[in-house]
Amino acid sequence: MPETPTFGRFAETPYDEMTREQQEAYRFAVETRGPLGGPNKIWVHNPKLAKVAAPFGGHFQRGNYSLTEREREIAVIIINSKWRSAYPTAAHERRGKEVGLPADKVEAMLSGLSTSFDDEREQVVYELAVCLTNARWVPKGLYDRAVAALGHVGITDAICLMGHYTSVSMTLAFYDVPAGAQGLVR
Repeated sequence: MPETPTFGRFAETPYDEMTREQQEAYRFAVETRGPLGGPNKIWVHNPKLAKVAAPFGGHFQRGNYSLTEREREIAVIIINSKWRSAYPTAAHERRGKEVGLPADKVEAMLSGLSTSFDDEREQVVYELAVCLTNARWVPKGLYDRAVAALGHVGITDAICLMGHYTSVSMTLAFYDVPAGAQGLVR
């Protein structure tokens, strides 16, 4: 692995210098997810992890899960803001606004301030995400509203999405990857 950092503090290995296992994991991840950005640029250097993380993260690509793009971004913005990781937080601040979330609501979520949504499902995703992110007990009323609005498929999609973005945020925070970082072109 090169010693000069290329992606925050992480020194990426050019594809032609990767081990055979890393190249295989890289190709698998690209086939599963598309071009590798964010933590996948780092995770590919752990071939066993990359082969598990790529399809899991691929589940959360547009059209593969039960949440709307707005609902997805609500959960992602809340979990990213908890971990204070610059790269994914900035990316999802932009993405949240692109999918139509009002700027004042995106900024409130990023700042840890209260907000609300007129759409019942969006409100439930927001409440569920805030509750779980703050390590709070899920009250029976929230549970009942979530089951009614999202069903168990939507609930597990939201929870696992937040778990995935916890890994994303922590990886990128550890390697101090700044907002907008590009890294090596592969």
